[in-house]
Parts: sequence; C-alpha cells; structure tokens
Amino acid sequence: MTHPAEETTDPDDAVAAAGSAAAPGAHACGPSGGRRGGLSSAEVAERVARGQVNDVPVRSSRSVAEIVRANVFTRFNAIIGVLFAIILVVGPIQDGLFGLVIVANTAIGIVQEIRAKRTLDSLALIGEARPEVRRDGQPRQIAVAEIVLDDTVLLGTGDKVIVDGEVTEADGLEIDESLLTGEPDPVLKQPGDAVMSGSFVVAGVGAFTATKVGREAYAAQLAEEASRFTLVKSELRTGINSILRFITYLLIPTALGLVISQWTVEHNDWREAVRRTVAGIVPMVPEGLVLLTSVAFAIGVVRLGRRQCLVQELPAIEGLARVDTVCLDKTGTLTEGGMDVLALRPLDGATLTTAADGTGPGGRAPLDHGALRQALGVMAGADARPNPSMRAVADAFGADGRQPDGREREDWRVLEAMPFSSARKWSGVQLLEPTGGEASWLLGAPDVLLPVGHPALTEVDELGARGLRVLLLGRTPVPLDAPDPAARLQPLALVVLQQRVRADAAATLRYFADQRVEAKVISGDSAVSVGAVAAGLELPGAEHPLDARALPAEPGRLADTAERTTVFGRVTPRQKRALVGALQSRGRTVAMTGDGVNDVLALKDADIGVAMGSGSEATRAVAQIVLLDDRFATLPSVVAEGRRVIGNIERVASLFLVKTVYSVLLALLVVFTQLPYPFLPRHSTVLSALTIGIPAFFLALAPNSERARTGFVRRVLRLAVPAGVIAGAATFTAYALARADRGTDLTADTSVATLTLFLVAIWVLAIVARPYSWWRLLLIGTMGLAFTLVLTVPFLSDFFQLRLVGERDPWTGVAIALVAGALLEVVWHHVRRGLDQ
Repeated sequence: MTHPAEETTDPDDAVAAAGSAAAPGAHACGPSGGRRGGLSSAEVAERVARGQVNDVPVRSSRSVAEIVRANVFTRFNAIIGVLFAIILVVGPIQDGLFGLVIVANTAIGIVQEIRAKRTLDSLALIGEARPEVRRDGQPRQIAVAEIVLDDTVLLGTGDKVIVDGEVTEADGLEIDESLLTGEPDPVLKQPGDAVMSGSFVVAGVGAFTATKVGREAYAAQLAEEASRFTLVKSELRTGINSILRFITYLLIPTALGLVISQWTVEHNDWREAVRRTVAGIVPMVPEGLVLLTSVAFAIGVVRLGRRQCLVQELPAIEGLARVDTVCLDKTGTLTEGGMDVLALRPLDGATLTTAADGTGPGGRAPLDHGALRQALGVMAGADARPNPSMRAVADAFGADGRQPDGREREDWRVLEAMPFSSARKWSGVQLLEPTGGEASWLLGAPDVLLPVGHPALTEVDELGARGLRVLLLGRTPVPLDAPDPAARLQPLALVVLQQRVRADAAATLRYFADQRVEAKVISGDSAVSVGAVAAGLELPGAEHPLDARALPAEPGRLADTAERTTVFGRVTPRQKRALVGALQSRGRTVAMTGDGVNDVLALKDADIGVAMGSGSEATRAVAQIVLLDDRFATLPSVVAEGRRVIGNIERVASLFLVKTVYSVLLALLVVFTQLPYPFLPRHSTVLSALTIGIPAFFLALAPNSERARTGFVRRVLRLAVPAGVIAGAATFTAYALARADRGTDLTADTSVATLTLFLVAIWVLAIVARPYSWWRLLLIGTMGLAFTLVLTVPFLSDFFQLRLVGERDPWTGVAIALVAGALLEVVWHHVRRGLDQ
C-alpha cells in the first residue's frame, strides 16, 4: 500500500508528506498478467541470447567518426583542398602554406570535439538512470540497456517509464503522458493498462511488464529522429550558416571573374596567373569561423564538465548566455534537500472524535500527543521512498515499528492510501487504529486543508513568515475514495519543519542581480514561507510573495503579474508551465531550474531547463543541462561560460568577415582595372595568420561577461562590411599608386600592398579586442612584432617574397593606412552607439 508522503524529489512542492510511498511490499502487490517474482536469471539469459534487450544506444555525443567527418568533409575544406592541390602542381611550396594551416585547424577542431565527447560520455554515465526491476523475486537496479523483454519494472514517484509495457501492479499509480500525447492531466493506471516509454510517474507506486524494448519502444522511435548532441535551433548557428551561404553565392562569380582577369593580365606566365588567382580566392573563404565556433563550444563543454555540469544539448550553452530571467524552485536550489522537525504543535481545543463513522464506540477523547506521534511514525515507516521531509518525520517519530525512545509502537494498520499530488497539495492514509476505529489521516498544506479564516492559519502564517515549513495533520471519517476526502476534516496538529538554506544561495542570487538577470522563485510551498526564505537571501521583491491560487487566468493579466512579481507560492505544475510561457510571451529568455516531477512541464517549455543530478529521472531527461553535484552555485559558471562562448564568437566573426569583404572587393577591383592581383598565396597566409587566425584563437577563449542579445548577423555585419570596404579600398589605393611608380617591380608593389593591409587589419583587430587588458595589448603587440620580423629578417622576407623599395611608396602606404584607421574609428563610434541604443 502506498503511504502519504511528500513528492519524492521535490519537497518544495510536496507540502503534504511523501508522494511516492509504499508500505513494505508495495511493489509486490498481486500482479495482473505478470509474475510476482519477475523473470528468473535463466529466463533473462535466454532473452539476452535472443537479442530481446533494450539495446537503444544512449549517446550524449557524436561518435568519433561523425566528429571527423563533420570537421574534414566541409564545403570550404573542399574548396581550400582543391586550391592547395593546384598550388602543389604549380609551386612553390610557400604558396601552399594555407593548406597546412587548414590541416592544423581541422586537427585542432577534431581533438577538441573528441575531448568534449569524452567529457560528455563520462558525465552521462554518472547521471544515467538505473531503473529497478524484479528478478528471481528480488528487486535490483540495473542499467537501462540491461532491461529485457517481459522484465517486471518497478515504478515510484519521479521515475521515468523506460520501455513500453503493461501495468501489472498499481497502487494510486498516476502517470503523466503530456510529453508524448499533449494530455495535461495525469492518468490513473490500473493493472492491464498500457504505459509508454517517455512518460513519468507523478504519484503512487506500481510495476509493469516490458512488452516492447529497444528500438521498438515508443520513445526510442522518437529518439531515432534526433541525437542528443545535435546542434538544434540556435541563432548563432543559423546566423553563421546564413552568412556562409551568402558568401558561397558571392564567391563563385567573383572567383570566375578573377580567374579570367588574371589569365588575361599574366598571359605570358600562366603559373603566376594561377598563383595570384588562388591568392584572391583563398581569403574569401572564412574557413576559421566554423572551426572556432565548434572549438569554442567544445571547450565550453569540457570546462563545464570539470564543474560536474552535463550539457545534454550544445545550444544550451548559447541559450544560457541569452537568459534574462531565471525561475528557481526553492527546494534543492535555495535550500538543501534535508530538513528537521522542530515541533509537533497540537491545535488548541483539538480532540479525537472516535468512531464517527460507526466502526467503534463513539464519543470524544482528549487529544493524545503520543497517538499523534505514533500516527506520524506509522506514516513515515510505510514510505518506501522517503524524501527529506518524510525522513525528518521518521527521524523524529520513528519509522521501524518502534518509537524513537525504543518502546514498541501500538498496533496501527495501513488499509488504503492516496499518494501526494502537487495539484491536491495533500496525501492521505486510511488507518485501522489501536482502538479498533477506522479513519482517514491527512497530511498536507494547512491553507489548502483548512477553510479560509480558520484560527490555525494565523499561527501557520506566523511560522511561515520565519521561513519554516508547516504541514497540517488531520483526521476525518470520510473514506479516501469519496469525492472530497478532506471534508469533515478534524485538524489535530501542526508539524513544523526547518529547511536548510544553502550557504552559497545568497552569493548566487547576487551574481544574477549584478548580471541583470532577474531571479524569480516559483514554489509549491506556502507563499509566506517561500517569501521569508527569499527575503532572508536579500532577493529584491521577496517581501511581496503571491499565492498562485490568486493568479489571473487571462493570458495578458497573467503575463503582467509574472513580470512584476518575484516570489510565487502554492504553484501547481500547470501554473509553473503557464508562468514560464507568460514570461516568454513578453520577449524574455527564461531558464528554469527544478528537480521534481512537478517541474517537468515547465522545464520542457523553458528556453533552458536545468535539472539537479539527484532529481527525478523525468527532470533529468527533459533538461538541457544537469547539475550532477546539485550545486546551485554552479549556475553562474554555466552562464559565464555561455556568455564567453557567444560574445567571443561574435568578436572573431567580425574579424573573419572583414577579411572576406576586403578580399571580394580587391578581387572585383582588379577585375575591373585589369591589374595583377596584389598578393600571392603566401602573403594572404601571413596576413590571415597574424591579423585573424592566431588572435582569433586567443580572443575566442577569453573571459566575456556581456549578456548575448538577438541580432547576431546584424551586429557582426555592421562592423565587418564597412571595415572590410575601408581595408580593401586602402590596400588597393596604395597598390595602384605603387604600380604607377615605374621604378618598382611587381614584388615591391605587392610588398607595399601587404604592408598597408596589415596595418589596417591590425587596426581592426585592435578595435575588436576592446576593452583592453594586458594580455590583449600583448597579443596585438606580438602580432605587430612578428610582421616586423617577416619584413626585416632576410630569410623570412625572401621566403614570403616581401621587399620594400625606396621610401615614397612604403610611407605612402603607411599614410593611407593611418587615414583608413581614422575612418575605422568613426565607423566603430557609430556602430557602438547603435548597439548601445
């Protein structure tokens, strides 16, 4: 028989005692269509031999082969690979350096993603559900993949249904199938009913026989359509793909024009024509942008993994960077799971009315404090899955047939039970009492069980205002299967529990406030109690908590209330979901934390769902991020990592796209003017490496606390397009003036163009690297020093074919670069002002 208890994994919403509860042997209630003892070891071995096992691979990441394919076989690698092969034919080898850079970059990408894969896989094993089955008459926990056909799988509150099956045992078993069917109300299951994998238990206990395992199970068929590691909808990925698609369309006609013009100009030297054509095409390809995006995500996964944070979907890192509202579940987030019973307070004037239902001698008896303690002890002892609240009751009043002082407990028998429900806010047990009478004992939220204006509610509010949790113990002659079991309830006593506030909760809330992320507490506990806890943590607005029973139903008014209120109490699972949706309707990006089954719907609908590692299987299954060590203080690190990744990718995207813009412009200008392209591939390589590739790698991994905003493509292009045009125009102007000087050759003119473009590009880097820190200034200075060495060291200048001749052309190039730099500052001023608005 189940026993009233609070919700197994979320005592915050389980204000009545335990939700997944069972008297000893509850999982062994008579089977219907199944064997009481489950399969034998021989029968399991036989099914394993026949392949009737739950062999669906549980993957947290892509395979190594998929990672290699994704990094090697890309559109741009194919373009670069062909151009590299051409250079190997026409030579010299220094003009093929860009190919070696691509190989190195691809290798870095593969290594980092494999590191991320190993981190994810190891963390996934830690957080993997281990269902309980009955074999050889004994319950045992096994891995998901070890379930076989006809296994008897045991269920309790918070458990996820792993495979399809038929219910064989049910005691108040309620299953939520909303994630599969859309039906909002839990379904009461009876022996013979079907259960589908992917649903989860919200109340009661039971068991089912597995009828479909492996890829035949319903949830497995859905899972085949998408991998957990897939880069699902992401503004960053979508934006980058849009940019790359446009560049591809632009690259083809520009490259064709460049090929024709260079063959026309260099008709006497086809090898030189080929080299300069390749030099014009290579920098148009922003190959490093995709690579650094993947590397930044992968390194983010590894960093979070070190903090015991499992990222189940990569876009969650990006999503957290955009979060402006975080909805917190009090228990397990602001408070720890454990709690203590402070007092059992009999209510003034309460008496035990005996045999009001005619089952024994009638009359009233003085309230026996010992009887209350014994009744609570019986309730705690019957709970097969005690949560922190019920464990506290068990510690205080005994749970093993003896009272805490060691005396034998009088004979109480559990006859029937109604498990806790987050919607009801109470649980009940039908007891055969030592006096021979029969009555229903209820334990739950006082403001739900008592009528408005009851004198006891004043005391409840006073206790709640001190941050204490209060449960009401009552007794009624009404049977549990009546339409309203709480009718004619005799309130007997208040059970006062003290919650343990997390030591790091206040600091975490301050972090969110500093980062302009609004925190809201959405709890199933008393609004007064939740508000007191939040106020003790100095959460702004906590002094005005709202009872969710007063929430308006009209969507517009609900959204207004959700925006202006910080603390909500007595929130049902459906209301949690509605509050998340209301905030999203006002353009907010919402993260939701939770650990109980009552949080599943809200976690699923939130932009980012964050589950606690010790929470129910259902919450871990739907969340994008799982905090395996249950530390709320890890969340700031997750948010900071997301902001670092997204903010820095935006920085480096500007660098790569500036290069693409000026390369396309230079190609078009030489096509129209019929001049040789200003650079050889080796020049493009050294320019790209020193002004983009190497700096971008460091900038992509730097700290960045700015909250990500929508409009990624617009913001990147607002700087990249004008900066690229300025760089291209300045370079071509210096190059054209140098070509007009008949005292210099093409090598000298190319050197002037290279000098000018480097100075403008390093200026762009200096703008993108702002605000400055010592290491950023050192990075810019190091790149400038490296280029100076290339120009001045004979071996390097010969290798890269750079030679500045005379003074007029080089200084003209420097002057043009300075003018271009001033224009860049004007552009940056306007871009920054537009972004700040």
